[in-house]
Amino acid sequence: MVAGELTEPGEEPLMHARRFALLTFVSFAFAGVAVAKDAGNATDAINPHSPRYGHPYRHGVHPTRETHGKMKAWEAANRGVVRPADAEHKERGSVGATEPAIVAAATGPETLSFGGGVDSIGVTSGAPKVYLVFWGTQWGTEGTNSNGYATFTGDPRNAAPYIQAWIKGLGTNGELWSGVMTQYCDGSQVAVGATSCPSGAPHVGYPSGALAGIWYDNSAASPSQASGKQLAAEAVKAAGHFGNTTPASNRYAQYVILSPTGTHPDGFNTPGGGFCAWHDYNGDTTLSGGGAAPSPYGDIAFTNMPYVADLGASCGANFVSNSLDGYSIVGGHEYAETITDQNPAGGWVNNTGSSFTGQENGDECAWISSGQGAAALVAFSTGSFAMQSTWSNDTNRCDLSHPIVSGSSGGGTPTANFTYSASALTVSFTDTSTDSGGTIGSHAWTFGDGGTSSAPNPTHTYAAGGTYSVTETVTDSGNGSTSSKTSAVTVSGSGGTPTANFTYSASGLTVNFTDTSTDSGGSIGMHSWNFDDGNTSTAANPSHTYASAGTYSVSETVYDSVNNRSSTKTLSITVTASTSSQLILNGGFETGSAAPWALTAGVLCSNSGCPGETAHSGSWFAWLDGYGFTHTDTATQTVSIPAGKTTATLAFYLHIDTQEVGSIAYDTLRVQVLNSSGTVLATLATYSNVNAASGYSLHSLNMNAYIGQTVQIRFYGHEDSSLATSFVIDDVTLTVQ
Repeated sequence: MVAGELTEPGEEPLMHARRFALLTFVSFAFAGVAVAKDAGNATDAINPHSPRYGHPYRHGVHPTRETHGKMKAWEAANRGVVRPADAEHKERGSVGATEPAIVAAATGPETLSFGGGVDSIGVTSGAPKVYLVFWGTQWGTEGTNSNGYATFTGDPRNAAPYIQAWIKGLGTNGELWSGVMTQYCDGSQVAVGATSCPSGAPHVGYPSGALAGIWYDNSAASPSQASGKQLAAEAVKAAGHFGNTTPASNRYAQYVILSPTGTHPDGFNTPGGGFCAWHDYNGDTTLSGGGAAPSPYGDIAFTNMPYVADLGASCGANFVSNSLDGYSIVGGHEYAETITDQNPAGGWVNNTGSSFTGQENGDECAWISSGQGAAALVAFSTGSFAMQSTWSNDTNRCDLSHPIVSGSSGGGTPTANFTYSASALTVSFTDTSTDSGGTIGSHAWTFGDGGTSSAPNPTHTYAAGGTYSVTETVTDSGNGSTSSKTSAVTVSGSGGTPTANFTYSASGLTVNFTDTSTDSGGSIGMHSWNFDDGNTSTAANPSHTYASAGTYSVSETVYDSVNNRSSTKTLSITVTASTSSQLILNGGFETGSAAPWALTAGVLCSNSGCPGETAHSGSWFAWLDGYGFTHTDTATQTVSIPAGKTTATLAFYLHIDTQEVGSIAYDTLRVQVLNSSGTVLATLATYSNVNAASGYSLHSLNMNAYIGQTVQIRFYGHEDSSLATSFVIDDVTLTVQ
């Protein structure tokens, strides 16, 4: 290795030898030997230090600071090298995609030009909507902080609230960082290769309510090293979760796939990875792991956003002001590139500059620390966040602010319309509005009696019969255009005739009631229950627990919402006291053998055979981990929880010893529920070296959700590569009643 040469975190000298070989190979190629290029942009195919070298799907890849330095040094040494013809930009990600001919010259070596769109999509020509997906059970238990942001126990840097805050702040406080992107456009008016936008073309939208949704997908653990196709598939899954099940609902959307700490999505934080994040769309056939990910919901734009704090300063920690700077610098980089090149590379990309070919608006301004375009704090209503500049064709430089360009709202032409059905004084409205060339962003209803609603399909109950003028106004999400529809709605105040009825199910002393009453010509306005033990309820479907066994005469009375007519139904209900039972076998391990537990080697211990730890009671216990190197131990038992029970509680005594220090969870114990096939249904609790304390502590976990099922209960202990943590378990019970 050359003295003083920068290395990536964890990079071995062998990697440098390989890179030197690549550089030598490429230099030799330009001496006259033909070189086979990948499907990526030309600069990345030429520059052996780029994270896109051999990975054409990594669009707008944000290199680490070390990698960026190597790329710049190589570019400086090779500036002016003309790419061979077979390296022409070809990165559409769809079968047979080719680069259209350039019809307008660039105005400088960094000028971006329009790529013509992929599937008719070039830029986010409407108000951008960002959906955050926290992927994998490794994020731990979800909570909420005082600002309403989601928090996670598996987030040692507390990055999740920071990410939500800066995205929520987009388009607020008059910020003009987002204004830089509004100069770019797409649509049929924009010629392929254009470097500026013609009048009337829809521009990138200025954000309004950019943080559109947050989802913790804890259905399973995030892969240790997810492929590009797996990341795209998770984005498609998220679109379905959020109800964005049409191409129109995903036209202005992007999904940020946030992987948990310690994972390596697409090779992040591995020797030779060299990147902090990248973006793409699901239809890219070059995605690692098998190519395009199918979507029934149209094209899905997404970002691979690893846990960048794992790379510290290499991915922006303290670049401007604090240790979380990287999340807004790197995240802002990918956000800006997604809205200007939504389906890569049909948007705005450098197609002509000899040194910057293939780069997007964020790439050309990465890691500027001083002078024009230097990263700095940008003030949003949610706080001030470190943001990098992005390339501006208008000013031919990297800018942190820019006036919002006229027409940047994009969007279409809405037409309001609705239908309705009335039952007595209650009217249910159904929106049937359309939006040509855009999507409807909001609904505003006035019901003619002072009542209002912003729901798409509201229900409204009038106080008296009559004819009311109802108006719905819809607003385009991109350009703010509105349309209104007014209809006269007549409601009758005569009401109907109710008929009370209900069913019930009893488990022990608890009875669950289900109302099945009807109201011919009207609607039920109130329920009144009498449980024959001095207790009552006005809920529609109450649950009641009796103090003792017996037979009770239960009555429900229902009242019409308009005329107050009533009807009563009475049933005789018998309840019996339930008895509790304990389902875990050999919960104290006192048989001296594992059965019926499935234990990994070395877990079953006794006071005499395992010095250093002792049982909570008796002389046997389960000792998971405690080795001081990378290791996983499990203790699993299959149980069948009878149907008809009302409660199921898992309890155990846990003692944790550790050599670790500090507040970071390095070694963990997860208490999990699996189905009979071994699929994790839920992680009930996670403990770590941070919870170490002297003596045993009793823990109780709710398993009511698994009543009537056969499941596996698993204690899953995992240690990292150094410093031991022991998880000692004893006296496990599963009590049902």
